[in-house]
Parts: sequence; structure tokens; C-alpha cells
Amino acid sequence: MKYIKTTDAGSGEEIQLSYKDYGSGRPVILIHGWPVSKDMWEYQIDDLVNAGLRVIKYDRRGFGKSDKPWDGYDYDTFTDDLHAILEKLDLQDAVLVGFSMGGGEAVRYINRYGTSGRVTKLVLVSSVTPYLAQATDNPDGVPQAIFAEMMEKMKEDRIAFLDTFGEQFFGVSMINHPVSKPFLQYFRGLAEVALPRATQQCAIAFANTDFRADVEAVNVPTLIIHGDADKTVPIEASGARTAKMIPNAIYKVYEGAPHGLFYTDRKKLNADLIDFCRETGSAQALQSKQNNSATF
Repeated sequence: MKYIKTTDAGSGEEIQLSYKDYGSGRPVILIHGWPVSKDMWEYQIDDLVNAGLRVIKYDRRGFGKSDKPWDGYDYDTFTDDLHAILEKLDLQDAVLVGFSMGGGEAVRYINRYGTSGRVTKLVLVSSVTPYLAQATDNPDGVPQAIFAEMMEKMKEDRIAFLDTFGEQFFGVSMINHPVSKPFLQYFRGLAEVALPRATQQCAIAFANTDFRADVEAVNVPTLIIHGDADKTVPIEASGARTAKMIPNAIYKVYEGAPHGLFYTDRKKLNADLIDFCRETGSAQALQSKQNNSATF
């Protein structure tokens, strides 16, 4: 097992982050979503590595095989952890791929640390940006009552919550079964091992963190992918708004795709990731080329 050590800016506590590093070529850093771990990227690894890319995935603190401290579940700290990975692996010309809450880390990293040659592209998949929760100055966000209900269910019976959440995550309904029952059980298992407090605190963080300034600071070629059937992070409150805020962003809407499109639409997603990660050139040139084949 590989680990990278980072130190909490607040407590000074040393934290070990579990990571995997495969392949060679341009680095692609996969940032996992809530409430699972780096293992959610199982169906992306082979295709990306076989396409000549170096793939790094890691467990956010509190999840998977990383250390599980009591505190430090805020986006500045998450970004410090991501920075430690980029620095200690000495990654250059990297692509950040942030899924769901991982999109927050990606845009905040660019705002706080800049690119400096380390990060030269960004991909946001089903991302929570730019600001998920409804507020006085964010009327198009998700009502706070939704998050309050989630928190209550997590505190009462976390495992039962994860079971139901998994179905919504992948768009399971009475007539639609895009994933098998064993896969849903596996997904729940990835989430079960997280520190319960980390699961709760991260939900608070991704719901209430305002990423608008971070999104506006993005200055690298960006690919935004979102499913129009996403019931977990509604596209109208997230992907559609983010796409308008980043100049020359490539915006791809996956018709009928749920939040967990990394599995349900994996072939399309992998192809889009590979095309984008392997392309070189300016944001404007990439936009022009991709517009000819984008799915809207």
C-alpha cells in the first residue's frame, strides 16, 4: 500500500493518504466523490492507462484506506492534501478530474495554488460546483431542507441511508435498473468503511461551500460532463451554471445519465476523458474541435 504524508495546517497532525499510481505518460489525478473512495474509479483505470496516460487515484482523508482524523473536513484542508500529492509525486502537466464533491477540490486547488505547470487541464464530472445549497444570494441552489433530511437519516441509520442513496445515485427505479444488486452492495461497502463523522462533515462541506470565486479563477482548458437525469446533484444547479462561468469550457450533457455516470456511462466517459487528456493546444482550439463532436 502506498501512502503520502501531509500535515494539518491547524492541528499539526500528520495524515497519511492512501494512493495508487498506474501507467506512464501525462498524469491524470482522479478525485473521488462522496461517500465512497478511490476504488469508485475501477472502470476508468484500464482504459486510461491503455491510452498512454499515468493515472493517480487517492482516498480523501476519512475515506477508504487513508487516515481518519476527527477534524479537517473542509475544502481548504482537502486542497492542501491534493497539493501534497502533486508536490510529493512531482507531477507536471497534470489533468485534475474531480467527480461530484471532488470537483470542489479541483477548482479550489487552481484558485489557491495556481497551475505553475503542475496542472494544465481540468475535468468536472457531475460536480457540485459552483454553489450547491440554496441561499439568499444563491436562489437557484438546492433547498437546505434536502441536506437537513440527509443529515438526519445519516445520523439515525447511516447504513440504511447509504443503501437508499446508492439507488438514487445510479438512477435505480421501479422500471430502470442500470446497475445490479451486487454492484449496489459493493458501492455501499466502499462507503461503509468511511469514518461516520467524515461522511457527515463532508456532506456539510460540499453543500455549503461557495465555489463561485474558485470557478471564476479557472484559467486552464476545462471539460464539464453532467447527466441530465442527475437527482443527486441536479444539472441546473451545478453543471449548467459552471459551464457558463468558465470561458471556452467544453460542456457535455449525457442524456438520461444519473449522478453515477462513471459506471452507467463509463464507455462514453472514458472516451471523452481520453480524448481531452491527450489533446494539446489552447482552450479556444480545444473548444472549437470538441464542439464538432460534443453531445448536448
